[in-house]
Amino acid sequence: MQATTRTVTITVLAFAAYREAIGSKELRLALPAGSTAAQAYRQLEGQAPALRALRPYTTFAVNREVVDEDAVLEEGDELALLQPVSGG
Repeated sequence: MQATTRTVTITVLAFAAYREAIGSKELRLALPAGSTAAQAYRQLEGQAPALRALRPYTTFAVNREVVDEDAVLEEGDELALLQPVSGG
């Protein structure tokens, strides 16, 4: 009997430089169950290597709430890639 790996599908929203690097403002991404925001980002880097340069400046939001990179993603979540905003 062969074991199957459960996956979750999320929607990735890309803004500003992330949109340019990915080439789209929104995409669907299938990940192994239990994946974190950081792991989703690493998977995206495989598809869009330009994202590597943006990683140090990345803020993650899941379902419109800012989260740490180790936040676990669930089926149907919306992961937004945001650049930090500075005030003045």
